Amino acid sequence: MKNLFARFAKDESGATAIEYGLIAALISIVIVGAASGVGGELNTVLGKIKTGLTTP
Repeated sequence: MKNLFARFAKDESGATAIEYGLIAALISIVIVGAASGVGGELNTVLGKIKTGLTTP
């Protein structure tokens, strides 16, 4: 039983998978935040272009 617990304590494969999952989640949150900011700016720029093209 002691040997089984020692092997379980040394096994880090699950911890590595969790770490990769957390890193992927963090990257996706950053991408969504950046896309939201760029989307708002792009909407403003395109609105100005539209106004400039439709105004005589």
